[in-house]
Amino acid sequence: MPAIEVGRICVKIAGREAGRKCVIVDIIDENFVLITGPKKLTGVKRRRVNIKHIEPTEYTIKIPKGASDEEVLKALEEKGLLDYMKTPVKPALGKVIGGLQSPT
Repeated sequence: MPAIEVGRICVKIAGREAGRKCVIVDIIDENFVLITGPKKLTGVKRRRVNIKHIEPTEYTIKIPKGASDEEVLKALEEKGLLDYMKTPVKPALGKVIGGLQSPT
């Protein structure tokens, strides 16, 4: 079971959309993938991201490579994951000391 595959649900861990869930729509190369929220559902725009900025979850949906936002939304609805996708993941908060995060 590859972690980075088309249809894998991930959590963005960097950037302004950090903590929000997204779906991998296409694999561009070994470092970049194309993701979508869809924006109507999670607020994540369709964009190219580095795989270091996403964290795969255990959930997958069955979509074709390059699927549209409507196809992704339909697949999420069929799998019953709409509520799961809407809830953002809160990052662990800690005290930052000297550039390193330490648990308080």
